[in-house]
Amino acid sequence: MSAARIILLMGVTGAGKTTIGRRLAAELGWPYFEADDFHSAANRDKMGRGIALDDADRAPWLAAIRARMDDCLTAEQSAVFTCSALKEKYRDVLLTGAPGVKLVFLTADIATIQARVYQRKQHFMKAGMVKSQFDALEVPRSALTLDARQTPEAIVTAIRKSLV
Repeated sequence: MSAARIILLMGVTGAGKTTIGRRLAAELGWPYFEADDFHSAANRDKMGRGIALDDADRAPWLAAIRARMDDCLTAEQSAVFTCSALKEKYRDVLLTGAPGVKLVFLTADIATIQARVYQRKQHFMKAGMVKSQFDALEVPRSALTLDARQTPEAIVTAIRKSLV
């Protein structure tokens, strides 16, 4: 079995996955993979028009993320990934048969998330889509769950402590 580890940060848009992911990867010296980079142009366009993705839209996106995770594990390369992974069936695609993957759920109330998303500039995910993310969210049964309202430093410290 590989000694490689993958940290998969999940949560609704605006939970801080990118901020935490970049910071955690930098501190650990691991590569960072942003889920948004795996979206097709069609998915980006759809979200940019304020239309929520459906399961058919998400399937190739999830498969691409999982393929990259598998590549890392096969190469024995630890890494940090982000993915909203809102539904259990999405997490099944990402986690089933993938030893060494630690799921971290960043959670916050809808008001906090809406405020964060409204402040974003140049992002394809529109603030009006926040409710659809909360509606789709199935809270994971097995994950390190952290309050996304904490400082990035506190969240990264908690994740790093959980790795020992």
